[in-house]
Amino acid sequence: MRLLAFLSLLALVLQESGTASLPRKERKRREEQMPREGDSFEVLPLGNDVLNPDNYGEVIDLSNYEELTDYGDQLPEVKVTSFAPATRISPAKNTTAPRTPSSNPTMTRPTTARLLLSSQPNHGLPTCLVCVCLGSSVYCDDIDLEDIPPLPRRTAYLYARFNRISRIRAEDFEGLTKLKRIDLSSNLISSIDNDAFRLLHALQDLILPENQLEALPVLPSGIEILDVRQNRLRSSGIQPVAFRAMEKLQFLYLSDNLLDSIPGPLPLSLRSVHLQNNLIETMQRDVFCDPEEHKHTRRQLEDIRLDGNPINLSLFPSAYFCLPRLPIGRFT
Repeated sequence: MRLLAFLSLLALVLQESGTASLPRKERKRREEQMPREGDSFEVLPLGNDVLNPDNYGEVIDLSNYEELTDYGDQLPEVKVTSFAPATRISPAKNTTAPRTPSSNPTMTRPTTARLLLSSQPNHGLPTCLVCVCLGSSVYCDDIDLEDIPPLPRRTAYLYARFNRISRIRAEDFEGLTKLKRIDLSSNLISSIDNDAFRLLHALQDLILPENQLEALPVLPSGIEILDVRQNRLRSSGIQPVAFRAMEKLQFLYLSDNLLDSIPGPLPLSLRSVHLQNNLIETMQRDVFCDPEEHKHTRRQLEDIRLDGNPINLSLFPSAYFCLPRLPIGRFT
């Protein structure tokens, strides 16, 4: 029994002594080649080039480190010619010189005139790109228009104020039978073709203040409001019976013009007429009242302004007998 135990102990000692007799480098190499617990990859053998504290001096010689070049803050210069590879073009296949883009490309903003020149009057779509179209209303305010734009057929209300429109042509409103209101305030309108408004039977409001008109065209009989304030309108520019057939006219605004007389006769439907700040010096007896109908009164005509004119209203007492109140103006 003791002999068996002694032999086992002797074998163990001999095994340990054999392992210890291996070189230190070889032993470490075997330990590193052995896979560790949890590693899922195979450890590759590194041969005799393993860097360890015993041989790092053999792998890297630091004795001549002073000979290394010190660049300091100077970085090596890198020249970049192109981010894209050059394309080789065969002269036999392509003899046309490649197009060179302009160094200063310019973009031209399309003007209103260009858009309207390519428009279709029947549809009105280009006009609704530069103007605002809401239902039957078209708003073209302050967009530097020089002419009346082609309008959709359904247009009933047109607002083209604060533009540079200088003339209204007969064809500008051709076929627009639904137009009820035209507002062209604050333009440069100096002339209107005589037939520009003639066939607009649905037109009720014609607003033309702050322009350069010297004469009025033929007007449709259904107009209720006519505003031509602050123009250059002269008495010779208004036809003698221009307002007689306008049986629905209620508001007539002709102030701040160059009129030297009151245009008449005025329709019985009139409620307000403004003629202040003109050059009126006299008036006809029948301009407001019919001298043969002394019992007739014009109760609707309550607002007559003649202030700012050189006329002395006290010199024409028979001209007001049918009015519910006297005109505003100078009586002395």
